[in-house]
Amino acid sequence: MNILVTGASGMVGSELSRLLRTKGHVVTPLRRGTSTSAGQPSWDPANNQIDLTCGGPWDAVVHLAGENIAAGRWTEKLKQSIRDSRVIGTQLLCDALAKLDQKPSAVVCASAVGFYGDRGDETLTEDSSCGDGFLPTVCREWETAADSARDAGMRVVHMRIGVVLGREGGALAKMLTPFKLGAGGVLGDGKQYMSWISLTDVARAIFHAIKADSLSGAVNTVAPEPVTNRTFTKTLGRVLKRPTIFPMPAFAARLAFGEMADALLLSSTRAVPSRLEDSGFVFDHPNLETALQSILK
Repeated sequence: MNILVTGASGMVGSELSRLLRTKGHVVTPLRRGTSTSAGQPSWDPANNQIDLTCGGPWDAVVHLAGENIAAGRWTEKLKQSIRDSRVIGTQLLCDALAKLDQKPSAVVCASAVGFYGDRGDETLTEDSSCGDGFLPTVCREWETAADSARDAGMRVVHMRIGVVLGREGGALAKMLTPFKLGAGGVLGDGKQYMSWISLTDVARAIFHAIKADSLSGAVNTVAPEPVTNRTFTKTLGRVLKRPTIFPMPAFAARLAFGEMADALLLSSTRAVPSRLEDSGFVFDHPNLETALQSILK
């Protein structure tokens, strides 16, 4: 297959590209820029420009591009950038795909379990309602932005991805230094649920979604065993053989991170991968402790 990938240089995109190439598929990155170079497609979402005249036709498209939501304290400017990079970028891409003479059969778009918002210990499937607040609103608009591809007959999958655990990037990489120094600890009361997935499994799940004709719409891309922050903290400490005795109270997290603390660190999302498992996907890392041991070995 020839697969067009946005965000191919990011943590998930790099892992997915590696996986696809090892299986003999061609990965065509959609590069940032205003003109094509060396026969490659390009786009500039900020200026509403996209050129898909080179490198196709594509059997599938994987859309992972978007502003890092944990890049810094949420200002109104950064929140607008987070929203626009997802919503405007997705609409620009899907509108362009809908106009192609030879359309891809599948469009697999990143989304996030942030769709559900702060839901306590409620078990969340793909049929659960959208939450309230900034991130749920962004996720809802992000998924709706792909309607033009859906209307044009393409199978569209929204991968509602949880916290991706990888050694070289993302949340886990930021935690490793303080935890290795014995300065890790529970956030808030530690009761908030965290829906996680290993980097290996998220790439495998995306590849599965490309191939599985039965999958469309929302797909929770999370491991089958969500854990509380307290359990995650103790498990990571145990794998690293370090104490976890320095908690960060909720008020301290809010002082340090502002609105982002409530949305990312203190909110509780207990999502389960119902549709992914029903479609036959088998996780390499269904259990947190074995996942962390594999990642950190």
